Amino acid sequence: MSTATRVSTPTEAATPAAEVPHGFDRLVELVPGERAVAVRNIPATLPVFDHHFPRHPILPGVLLLESMADLAKAAAGGDPAGWRLASVRGVRWKHFVAPGDQVEVTVEVTGRTQQTTDVRTTARVEGRVVAAARLLTLVSAEKPREGTA
Repeated sequence: MSTATRVSTPTEAATPAAEVPHGFDRLVELVPGERAVAVRNIPATLPVFDHHFPRHPILPGVLLLESMADLAKAAAGGDPAGWRLASVRGVRWKHFVAPGDQVEVTVEVTGRTQQTTDVRTTARVEGRVVAAARLLTLVSAEKPREGTA
């Protein structure tokens, strides 16, 4: 049995703030263990735009990747703090994300074991793909890191 949280129209009840993953403004869909869709607004007031780059501000790709990983942790199910990003494969940056853009991030779980979750993720601005990752692998935070006891 799948429990889903969907917020797709303004007439529906708002998603409680506790359920919205860190860094996102709105959770559109969450089906734990299957998929998630969330929206992040990119305000011009982000401090990173002072240096990246002053005359042509763009959101650093690593911050967009961090948003993808945060939503992947929510989609993995359970406590998002119980997961950590282990690897990233097949990342493609297609277009810049600028101040004022609204990024919709979609995450689909593609594989799962007790200790790992694999996801595919896409970020879109106005329906246009701006970034995609073929594979993000999350591991349980309880699992020791490689090379440690």
